Amino acid sequence: MEKLDYIIVGDGYAAMFFAHQLLKSGKTFKLFSEGNKAASHISAGVCNPVVLKRYNKIWNDEAQMDYLPVIFNEIEKYLHKNYLIQENVVRVFHDEGEYKLWLKKASQDKFEGYLDSYIQKLSSVENPFGVGRVKNSCRLDVRNFFSDFFSFLEKKKVLVKERFDYSELNVDQNTYQNYNFNKIVFAEGTGIKDNPYFGEIPVKPNKGHRFSLHLEKDTEAFVIKKKHFLFRFSGDEYYYGGTYDRDSETHEIEEKAVEELKKGLEEVYKYDYKIDEVSTAFRATVADRRPIIGRHEIHDNLYIFNGLGARGVLNGSYFSKLLFDFIELGTSFHEEVNVKRFSQIGKLS
Repeated sequence: MEKLDYIIVGDGYAAMFFAHQLLKSGKTFKLFSEGNKAASHISAGVCNPVVLKRYNKIWNDEAQMDYLPVIFNEIEKYLHKNYLIQENVVRVFHDEGEYKLWLKKASQDKFEGYLDSYIQKLSSVENPFGVGRVKNSCRLDVRNFFSDFFSFLEKKKVLVKERFDYSELNVDQNTYQNYNFNKIVFAEGTGIKDNPYFGEIPVKPNKGHRFSLHLEKDTEAFVIKKKHFLFRFSGDEYYYGGTYDRDSETHEIEEKAVEELKKGLEEVYKYDYKIDEVSTAFRATVADRRPIIGRHEIHDNLYIFNGLGARGVLNGSYFSKLLFDFIELGTSFHEEVNVKRFSQIGKLS
């Protein structure tokens, strides 16, 4: 029987970033990936410290933004590429009210590092009130990040391309199939609903659609946001999306979401475009908009890393370090993200 420090179950941002913490620390592990397209894999990968509806900072913004370049510099040491693309987010103002609110917030000291007080005009999109630039925002080269990371894990023979079978897990004996493990981290996203140990945690699937498309006229090198994100993400291929649907349960492409994207794109982009692909997946979201990390109440060898929502890169990178330090060093972390918050309402047993 092969002895392992860890088993990771999952293949999105949570799983990848936690795998990095194990690689960095020399831990032995296997990562189980079913191979399905996760929300992480088709995400925009935008790293933005500002909520663009009312221009407020995200929770725990400084710690997350400070750690972002650190973790990707570490990853660069073995993948030989830095996957952060330094293209800032720009917010297309809907009206004069949004423009004035931006300037008001930009004048405040707490937004000095984020909101640029200089209002720009772009030539490629409709922006009669201009755009505001979010300083220090960026995006991840999502496609190459996952492709290269999976290839690296496969070469190291730690990637297991199969569905994790809970019926073969013996928690008391610390065994799974022919593996003897110390700990398991479940980073399954919306797949957590089938988990017999964490399945009662209220992770809510939020369905998103996005376009891969070609544009007649190229846009400026920004992540352009009005209703959705628009940016070039590979060669002459553009990303546009994504939608949010908390009620849909089907994996099928839905016409209402496609029409929403078309309408949003045509409001901001007046040239011809060609849709090459429509992709859809389910984000793992939580009502309180906080990630979920921590240890099972009964089984101290089982851990969860979930609920990254729409900010998978920022949440995944930062909280992977906090979870690893909690497990290995016994350090504390924010109670707002502790899985124990659900035990108080009978959601974890």
